[in-house]
Amino acid sequence: MAQSSTPVLRIGSRGSPLALVQAREVQSRLAAACGLDAARIEIKIIRTTGDVVQDRPLNDLGGKGLFTKEIEDALLSGTIDLAVHSSKDMTTVLPPGLVLSAFLPREDARDAFISRKAKTLRDLPRGAVVGTASLRRQALVKRLRPDLAIVPLRGNVETRLRKIEAGEADATLLAVAGLKRLGLLDAAAALLDVDEFLPAVGQGAIGIETRANDTATRALVAKIDDADTATAVTAERAFLAVLDGSCRTPIGGHARINNGTIRFRGLIVKPDGSAAFEVLREGPRALATELGADAGHELKARGGADFFVRD
Repeated sequence: MAQSSTPVLRIGSRGSPLALVQAREVQSRLAAACGLDAARIEIKIIRTTGDVVQDRPLNDLGGKGLFTKEIEDALLSGTIDLAVHSSKDMTTVLPPGLVLSAFLPREDARDAFISRKAKTLRDLPRGAVVGTASLRRQALVKRLRPDLAIVPLRGNVETRLRKIEAGEADATLLAVAGLKRLGLLDAAAALLDVDEFLPAVGQGAIGIETRANDTATRALVAKIDDADTATAVTAERAFLAVLDGSCRTPIGGHARINNGTIRFRGLIVKPDGSAAFEVLREGPRALATELGADAGHELKARGGADFFVRD
């Protein structure tokens, strides 16, 4: 019989403060749902390319997957049993043999406006500098305020807040979910309405990835799966998959579930904010994948093949 100190499950996670908060939440929920001592669910910190390389924009490094590849390699090799991710960091096509098996209840999906010089994005002085590594945020900022300048701003949540405090940019945008999980929501000057500033696909949702053939682990994480979040993220990821979304393409997508109905909004934007197309779909939650994919096909047709080509 295994001794009480032997880990029952091994969670793979990035080492940032936010990633560890998320991993510990999964650890705690699993322990409670499975009747385990949380100490027997080990958290293994894995450094990813996105964590190591901090001096270049994400899209120059290859886009999505930079914060997941090494963790997924550990999952495939059997070093860990499950991986905890911010869903918005995940590629639309997972490595063969891996699946998204569960999601925790979604936190607030909105973006927060951070600045010591203005209370809202509209209040920033003309020509002010906004720091962000996200092409989606850049494009949406430019759509609302074409006069603003954009500079790259990378690092974990605390690092980016310090950079704003130090004056490296006049403002930035961060996910409300991350600020809430870290107890830093007071840093936000304003919260941006979803209908005005559409979030990234998966924003606010913690995803749990496992090996497809690991039925034992999949059965355990199923106990903490939130069905509404899983349905919403399924629609969003289906939308993104059609558009071949990555950090190179400014795309927003958000789904809500209400009384068995899914309402999805999708958006594509030129990186400079000069053009955008939006789409809305509503239907039964059982058709989440089909609704998301159909929305993606509509925007792909309306935008045309060269929509994302940069000058």
